[in-house]
Amino acid sequence: MKRIFFLDGSGPPFGHMLLALGGYLGGFDGNFLWNRIGAEYSGNVPVWSLRLLPALAGALSVPMAYQVLSELHFPHCAAMGAALLLLIENALLTQSRLMLLESVLIFFNLLAVLSYLKFLNSQDRPFSPSWWFWLTLTGAACSCAVGTRYTGIFTYLLVLGVAVVHAWHLIGDQTLSNVRVLCHLLARAVALLVVPVVMYLLFFYVHLILLYRSGPHDQIMSSAFQAGLEGGLARITQGQPLEVAFGSQVTLKSVFGKPMPCWLHSHQSTYPVIYESGRGSSHQQQVTCYPFKDVNNWWIVKDPGRHQLVVSSPPRPVRHGDMVQLVHGMTTRFLNTHDVAAPLSPHSQEVSCYIDYNISMPSQNLWRLDIVNRESDTEVWKTILSEVRFVHVNTSAILKVSGAHLPDWGFRQLEVVGEKPSRGSHESMVWNVEEHRYGKSQEQKERELELHSPTQIDISRNLSFVARFWELQWRVLSLRSDDSEHKYSSTPLDWVTLDTNIAYWLHPKTSAQIHLLGNIVIWASAGLATVVYLLLFSWYLLRRRRSSCSLPEDCWLRWVLAGVLCAGGWAVNYLPFFMMEKTLFLYHYLPALTFQILLLPVVLQHVSDHLCRSQLQRSLFSALVVAWFACACHVFIMLRPLTYGDTALSPGALRALRWKDSWDILIRKH
Repeated sequence: MKRIFFLDGSGPPFGHMLLALGGYLGGFDGNFLWNRIGAEYSGNVPVWSLRLLPALAGALSVPMAYQVLSELHFPHCAAMGAALLLLIENALLTQSRLMLLESVLIFFNLLAVLSYLKFLNSQDRPFSPSWWFWLTLTGAACSCAVGTRYTGIFTYLLVLGVAVVHAWHLIGDQTLSNVRVLCHLLARAVALLVVPVVMYLLFFYVHLILLYRSGPHDQIMSSAFQAGLEGGLARITQGQPLEVAFGSQVTLKSVFGKPMPCWLHSHQSTYPVIYESGRGSSHQQQVTCYPFKDVNNWWIVKDPGRHQLVVSSPPRPVRHGDMVQLVHGMTTRFLNTHDVAAPLSPHSQEVSCYIDYNISMPSQNLWRLDIVNRESDTEVWKTILSEVRFVHVNTSAILKVSGAHLPDWGFRQLEVVGEKPSRGSHESMVWNVEEHRYGKSQEQKERELELHSPTQIDISRNLSFVARFWELQWRVLSLRSDDSEHKYSSTPLDWVTLDTNIAYWLHPKTSAQIHLLGNIVIWASAGLATVVYLLLFSWYLLRRRRSSCSLPEDCWLRWVLAGVLCAGGWAVNYLPFFMMEKTLFLYHYLPALTFQILLLPVVLQHVSDHLCRSQLQRSLFSALVVAWFACACHVFIMLRPLTYGDTALSPGALRALRWKDSWDILIRKH
């Protein structure tokens, strides 16, 4: 709402833009700190409008579940059962009532599946307006799912896989001409590949257009990215010279930005003579990487052939391959490395600012500039834009941030080392000039004053959208949240058996509370239905292999397609979490659960139609299904106070709702 750039590791920006749209429609001005879960909202926060779109998405998922089973050609009762099961599932209801994006993701997942089924059922009218509409809507819904959460790509790949199989069968259709087949394939490629990619790019384009102001999250972005944002680094770097010249005063930022953004730094303190490990050091001036702006971050790019530390007239630019010396601005000592082990990384060389102790340890302060992203071998070193490495001439070591924090004698700053190139290039070896001025003062006192003064020349260096998109994409994908254990974090194995819950809200005075807690009857039944489906599918497959078909061909194809979309939808949205190294919560399971719930009436209908041999058996089975559904409704009503949070329960009633010891139901002591 304030147009401030932010970065969210949970996924692309489309979902957040939808929430922001709700806030905009409600007149929200953005003045609220979202820094504590369960905090009371101030009067300027239009809660109803911020919750509108997630609630609408959750509500529309119910009729879409009905439509999905109808398009799979299951009878009205099965389709109605799927819709009702989604309606009384407490976890889905809780998630859709709050400002959360899982209900939006589920909506687009179902819309993608439904649109493809409608497209599939319109094959008798190829290239008609409705045919094109449903095919294009499939691609658009897939793109919206991925744009809401990266996990939406699982459903996209599922739909894409089904479409590829159908396209393969289409290629083998001898009734179609080659031109007709080619048109079908091109139409599917455009709708299911080109449209999602274009829409996905559009989400980021709008995101970057809207969020043009600097904020706290832009610190992890590159200097070039930050310079394109209003305020922040753009304000600091405005007016800097573009080309780095001999005599330039620069600050050098590590491009890698991990474990935190930092700048090449030195200070008067020296390395200890003897480290805690017993190894000795050179006792030279410390060189570190410092995560804050500081005057000790300034360095002077010196021409080894000249004594002067000022820019000549006209300025002589530094190019790729040039030999340079880096002089620390405040202490005038040269950046140096030698065959002495680094303090925390003994396999690497120590980096220091050279102090002449009149001992047999000569200075080795020549560095060769290597512009990594150069377009030619005569490229000029540019402020912000050039990504460079400093290769030590004597030892071929490359200046690198090791990522280790120095002990107290190093003020907990990050260690800088010289790394041999045999280990390969890494972003921790790459630097860029962030702040830059042309040095004019040869005297040290005047130079120190100059290092604090602003620059004057104005040069624009905004990145293109493509460059900003790729950087933002990489940052979002590589951004790791705090790996520390959360009170309500869980494992994928906990989700299937509902051994966990999440307390979202507790009334400040009463015992009213909201929990993410599922309908245990539906969860258990959905899991059992998945097992039954897999067993029956395997049995039918074996019988077909033995040329003993238990099902008519049309029933078999419907059974397979329903299983691929429903059981497959559960699998692709669940199993990948076992390989994810991130903190996981129960709500991550909800998209998979939705597909599993769709499978439940499919299995029940199949049992009634094909496994119950007589009318009496069908009647008894129907009675059992009604009783089972009544139990699911009863559980929904029992858990309703924890779903809506509108009822204050006594401690005894809360204990009665703790059906599993692992459920964390909040009970006040007074």
